[in-house]
Amino acid sequence: MAQDLIITIPSLEALPEAAAALRAHLGVATVLCFEGEMGAGKTTFIKVLCESMGVPTDEISSPTFSLVNEYRDAQNRPVYHFDFYRLNDPQEAAQMGAQEYFDSGYLCLIEWPSRIADLLPPDHLLLTLTVTGPSSRELRIKK
Repeated sequence: MAQDLIITIPSLEALPEAAAALRAHLGVATVLCFEGEMGAGKTTFIKVLCESMGVPTDEISSPTFSLVNEYRDAQNRPVYHFDFYRLNDPQEAAQMGAQEYFDSGYLCLIEWPSRIADLLPPDHLLLTLTVTGPSSRELRIKK
């Protein structure tokens, strides 16, 4: 069994380097599930990750109320950003076509994936952000 990959993020300034490290280890994974307590920096990390793929900074925002935002990377490919925190029932995600997004082959970045666990494809990656200090974090990638 493969060991988890841990990326240490000592400060906000280190986020671009952490995003690059994550991208180097993605392989063919397209569904990335971000877990972590409120305020752990899931949205902030996703924003930096999207920027590293060429998504214009001013287009990246939390889809807390819309559930999904679509961005375009430097190659004009879609990147889907989900936030299921306010979801009342996983059926809402199913009705909005979440599984079609997940099966699209395009990158899907999901905050609060535990709220839709039964809808996730088996080959998703689980990434857990843990607060380790005032501005430091640890990103654990479950393989």
